[in-house]
Amino acid sequence: MRRCVVLIAALSVLLLGCLDPTTGRPPPAGQPAPPYVSSVSALTTRELGTSWRSGCPVGAADLRRVRVTYWGYDGAVHTGDLVVHRVEAVDVAAAFGRMYADRFQIRRIHPVTVYGSSDDRSMEANNTSAFNCRRVAGSTSWSEHAYGRAIDINPVQNPYVTRSGAIVPESGRPWADRSLRVPGMIHAGGPVTRAFGAIGWVWGGTWTYSKDYQHLSSTGR
Repeated sequence: MRRCVVLIAALSVLLLGCLDPTTGRPPPAGQPAPPYVSSVSALTTRELGTSWRSGCPVGAADLRRVRVTYWGYDGAVHTGDLVVHRVEAVDVAAAFGRMYADRFQIRRIHPVTVYGSSDDRSMEANNTSAFNCRRVAGSTSWSEHAYGRAIDINPVQNPYVTRSGAIVPESGRPWADRSLRVPGMIHAGGPVTRAFGAIGWVWGGTWTYSKDYQHLSSTGR
């Protein structure tokens, strides 16, 4: 029996290692690291590209580019751009600063225009993004992303699990098991929920029916 227990434990460690998406680790907290850097700037309709169109609920004047440094899955520091509502910009920069201090790792951060403003393509690329003028899937209502009031972080490691049990993106299926603890995953009381909770944002992982583990918004929707 003891041999079986040891074997099961070894297999669990091996499985967790296979599911770990990262290739490197940031220096532990307390060790020297590059300082966190962020900036907030205006942008133009042209810069919004295909993520905006006539009839969207907000325009370029209501949005800001938030440039942040973050720890990549390779354990190195990278720079990425998020587009959010001007009212949320400073708070979002602060939240990413807290995540950076906690050494939370992010696969990549690009505006959705890099993926032709396709939410599906952005998720499959495990891209962290914010503004995209689109409707809620299967609805005629505007998504909170269309207002710049929501951010999706590491969608593959934090998939959307619908009420019917569908998993989006499909490549996120291994991480629908939230008992796992690997870099890039969002959990209650972890670096992401603490950072965004501090600015009053709500995590989709707390929703009653569907669970949108990648999603954080200032409205809770």
